[in-house]
Amino acid sequence: MVVEVSRLSNGLTVATDSIPHIESVAMGIWIKSGSRDEAPDQHGMAHLLEHMAFKGTGRRSAWTIASEIENVGGEINASTSVETTAFYARVLKNDFPLAVDILADILTDSRFEPAELEREQHVILQEIGAAHDTPDDVVFDRFSETAFRHQTLGRSVLGTPETVRSFTSVQLRDYLQSHYGADRMVVVAAGGVGHDEFVREVEQRLGTFRPKAVCPMPDHAHYVGGDYREERELMDTQILLGFEGRAYHARDFYASQVLSMILGGGMSSRLFQEVREKRGLCYSVYAFHWGFSDTGVFGIHAATGKDDIPKLVPVLLTELQRAGESIKQEELDRARAQYRAALVMSLESPSSRAAQIARQLLLYGRPIPMEELMDRLSGLTVERLTDLSGRLFSGKPTVTAVGPISNLAPYEAISETLTGSLRPLDRLAV
Repeated sequence: MVVEVSRLSNGLTVATDSIPHIESVAMGIWIKSGSRDEAPDQHGMAHLLEHMAFKGTGRRSAWTIASEIENVGGEINASTSVETTAFYARVLKNDFPLAVDILADILTDSRFEPAELEREQHVILQEIGAAHDTPDDVVFDRFSETAFRHQTLGRSVLGTPETVRSFTSVQLRDYLQSHYGADRMVVVAAGGVGHDEFVREVEQRLGTFRPKAVCPMPDHAHYVGGDYREERELMDTQILLGFEGRAYHARDFYASQVLSMILGGGMSSRLFQEVREKRGLCYSVYAFHWGFSDTGVFGIHAATGKDDIPKLVPVLLTELQRAGESIKQEELDRARAQYRAALVMSLESPSSRAAQIARQLLLYGRPIPMEELMDRLSGLTVERLTDLSGRLFSGKPTVTAVGPISNLAPYEAISETLTGSLRPLDRLAV
């Protein structure tokens, strides 16, 4: 992978990962602005703006945007996350100037017509309703809200029906102008494209884009933790158990990623083997680690029947305690191989390569060579992971459950078990 990076006179970063044998180009514009950058009365605006960007510009109608890219067999889409918004396309290599033109057009000249806005607000209200009707979506939303209570980092990306209905075209336009600046944007392409040629196209269409966003950076987030339970008539109870994780820049970020794989990253992981294979307590159980720019969260998700909750929770807590006492070298080697393979396999997709480079540029200000990532993984030891486990899982937990919850142990009992000397199976025995 040979990544070339240039910066335009307005500060916009442009990067390419040229792959000569690829006949297509995956490209996009990534903005370091997501749902956590919203003011209280803007909750859901970043996501709505992402939708509205495709609803017409001064030169193109919504139909024209869709038909022009599909007339050449291409694809165009967008996404909003907690910390970023992305607009991206994939086309054959000879058509990349069209993709650059369309993406630049929707960022510089979107009309936000009131009639289109009203229709898209209705669409998002349906999206919010669908999420509310999906228990595993609900439990993750409540998990984030509980872990980062009263902070924008913990809020749903979608917003609320009340806030989404309130937004106007003027507010959307003001939001774009204040949050989108060249200093917080990167344009990246991967595939059959030359760097100089791509930079020329971007310079022509975005070289005069406003140099700086004028909105303040979001407040530093702080993990809070706590308890949320919602009784629903469901077949299964959705359970999330979480702890404070590590930010992208933290020393233990990659160690936390690997630890999540050891605990619940595949069929050979500790949780899958103990909870599903040996005890049959649930169909799916896994661990995850989400890193953000200033904090993170480590979590375990499982869904089980009401009668199995008193058996499941002690087993989960026991495995967390065991991780703080001993991790085998073979477990570390296997998790490290999984992580390495995932990184290497992602390089086979131009879209994944472009997204990875964009993420690194926004977070670190530079592309991270694969060799450097591998060195970081190679430096991990069982002693370091064991120490990390002891520190992670002795902190204040976040417990979130949706479904039949009467058999779930009290939050205080779960918290005290994690910090106490007794085994969970003794302390929470039924």
